[in-house]
Amino acid sequence: MKKIILITLFITTHYVNAQKFLHTEGQKIITAEGQNIVLKGVGLGGHMLQEGYMMKVPFSGQQYVFKAHMEELIGKEATAEFYEKWLANHTQKTDIDSLKSWGFNSVRLPMHYNLYTLPVDQEPVKGKHTWIEKGFQMTDSLLKWCEQNKMYLILDMHATPGGQGHDVNISDRDPSKPSLWESKANQEKLIALWGKLAERYATEPWIGAYDIINEPNWGFTGENKNGLDEKENKPLKQLMVAITEAIRKMDKNHIIIIEGNGWGNNYNGILPPWDDNMVISFHKYWNNNTKEAIQGFLNFREKYNTPIWLGESGENSNTWFTDAISLMQENNIGWCWWPLKKLGSNNPLEIKVNDGYLQILNYWKGESEKPTKEEAYNAFIQLAENAKIENNVFHKGVIDAMIRQTTSKETKPYKTVVINTSGTIKAIDYDMGHLGKAYFDTGAGNYYISTGGERTGWNNGRTYRNDGVDIFKDNPSEEMYVGDIEKGEWLQYTFNVLEKGTYEVSVSFESTSAGKIKIGTEKSQSTTIKVPNTSSWQTTTTTIELQKGENKLKVEFLNDGIQFRELNFKRL
Repeated sequence: MKKIILITLFITTHYVNAQKFLHTEGQKIITAEGQNIVLKGVGLGGHMLQEGYMMKVPFSGQQYVFKAHMEELIGKEATAEFYEKWLANHTQKTDIDSLKSWGFNSVRLPMHYNLYTLPVDQEPVKGKHTWIEKGFQMTDSLLKWCEQNKMYLILDMHATPGGQGHDVNISDRDPSKPSLWESKANQEKLIALWGKLAERYATEPWIGAYDIINEPNWGFTGENKNGLDEKENKPLKQLMVAITEAIRKMDKNHIIIIEGNGWGNNYNGILPPWDDNMVISFHKYWNNNTKEAIQGFLNFREKYNTPIWLGESGENSNTWFTDAISLMQENNIGWCWWPLKKLGSNNPLEIKVNDGYLQILNYWKGESEKPTKEEAYNAFIQLAENAKIENNVFHKGVIDAMIRQTTSKETKPYKTVVINTSGTIKAIDYDMGHLGKAYFDTGAGNYYISTGGERTGWNNGRTYRNDGVDIFKDNPSEEMYVGDIEKGEWLQYTFNVLEKGTYEVSVSFESTSAGKIKIGTEKSQSTTIKVPNTSSWQTTTTTIELQKGENKLKVEFLNDGIQFRELNFKRL
């Protein structure tokens, strides 16, 4: 009788304890309060693991290759100094506070195993595991910041011992050494690492889940080296089952997230799930944002009565972001965007490229002289300083597309402009909002996987904003402008006017052929301006009636070849 009571108490205690954590309930992810939650997250790509494209390098993009090139310029000691500063600066409490204020409720940490344990070939005792406190301490700090913001931290094993795929940049894989799949010792180290993580975080309720192997892409039996045509995926499933067992010995509480082969999406032979607190992840890039595009995963959710989660997506235009996230939310699917920041503009934060680092990039491309050791050192240290959020470029249009525009069709001014008898609106500061509401551009996203075509740019200028509108800056001394304009494209500007009246509008433009621009507001008749063929920036004028208070002005281009810089207003 006593034994039965003890067992009952254990089961009851475990059940109550488990409810302190995110957990699965049928097809839903549930909070400790028993409420359905749609995870809205961002991945910290580039923090513990820098993929080459994030650093704009012209060579093979593994982190160890980048380090080797850096060491060639500044030496090992200075390279180690750079990485200490980078790891300290890239993600700080202010970053997590900002994510919370913008509307996110979760963070995905892409971990590099070598911050937690030594590589197999560097272990002093073969078969043993040396633990490194650096990675655990960084995770502890991040978890503390998430807890303070009531945000969930998802641990993602992004770089496994040996590397989990032929897409070597993702996992910092060295092809000259045994991969995760070619080395039992690498697999044992990964299993042991997850056991260690589970032991450390078993009672932490703000750990949202364990994402145990990011984007495996390995051909075990098929012809495709990235595992797209695998029919059984036996080695992958066996390893994930072993990892699950190691986790459950230490932690019965947290969700375990699994990913299929072929960058996370090939689940042949892997399902059904083998744990009752498991989530099926999929990754989505560069394809159509239709229900048909995700139907296979919706079918998994229904068939196995298991939640699904979009664990990684991004690297596209604002229009694509809004459409993809809206699709997820309409279907009760959580999502996590990639990444928070990098050296590039199609993410919430942009790390600025300093002049010295630009010289290094040009040297690596063979287009510039080798910088001195001092010059290179200063450039790398400045780059690490630029990684701090206070030194980042904030792309508010990206956040607006990801959060506000997924539930609202309303447009919003990009900048506050008040006209008091006179004033200026920059062409690049058109409204934030949906394609067809705030602006219209013929190229609004990259859908090459669905269309079977090549990767296409949606913003040929690749600067300032992340919409289809092409924004350029020819050199640092010149102002930005909207270019590559095609017939039928238009831009809307919302601004405030202090005095009602007739205003002269001067349009700053350049054009490769004679054409026309149409300008008008919601409450005034549109006028059409003729623009000549020019070889330099010129202005042309018209008049327009503006109302006191808010005005919405539309600038429409009636032919190709116009470049547009600004509007200047003067009350007559």
